Amino acid sequence: MRIRFASLLIVAICVIAASAQDKSSKTPINQLTRAEKAAGWRSLFDGKTLNGWRGFHSDKVPAGWAIEDGCIKKVPAQGELGQAGGDLITVDQFDNFEFSVEWKLSKGANSGIKYLISESLPPTGRSGVSFEYQILDDDNHPDAKAGIAGNRTAASLYDLIPASNTKKLKPVGEFNHTRIIVKGNHIEHWLNGVKVLEFERGGEKLKQHIAESKFKNTKGFGETAKGHILLQDHGDAVWYRNIKIRALK
Repeated sequence: MRIRFASLLIVAICVIAASAQDKSSKTPINQLTRAEKAAGWRSLFDGKTLNGWRGFHSDKVPAGWAIEDGCIKKVPAQGELGQAGGDLITVDQFDNFEFSVEWKLSKGANSGIKYLISESLPPTGRSGVSFEYQILDDDNHPDAKAGIAGNRTAASLYDLIPASNTKKLKPVGEFNHTRIIVKGNHIEHWLNGVKVLEFERGGEKLKQHIAESKFKNTKGFGETAKGHILLQDHGDAVWYRNIKIRALK
């Protein structure tokens, strides 16, 4: 009996120790590790404030954005006007970079992460126009079946290039991890550790995609080499956390 009790006690101690080790090994939300700092990563969100962010064509944070559980949340619109305040952009601009973020959606939600944003496109208004990493509930939003060959599904270059059909998109309510790499004219989209598309800015293939897209008459589209990162206000609830960036040579 004593031997059995001692064995159970040892097992319990091991479980508690493993649990404590697991908790201590997890990276805190919205904080950089020493290794990330050494690698040149910079946090774009402190988990508590919207310092470093502002509205598109505005020096203030637009209505409809909030901090919730360590996330930047797009508050869902209610009614015709609701919380539709406009897109949120970084104060700083970036050219050659690797961008990383975790995001999750409400059911049926639509949003996007736009990059190389210039406020000259368009010169006024609440919504920016540029390359967009599509954020979408592929199973429940009709946009997933619109466009050409799935180029409006999650992780796609919106309305231009579809993400690989082998992508692994997590269910609604779970966080996905996105990486966007811009190095010269070469651009890549990653989803949950897997590269899902790549293209060359200014290349002939991209020009063809633009000519077939809703941006075909947008003068200057895709020509910006340096710009802001933008979180889209599409009226649906979306959460973003662990937002960081590092410069690439």
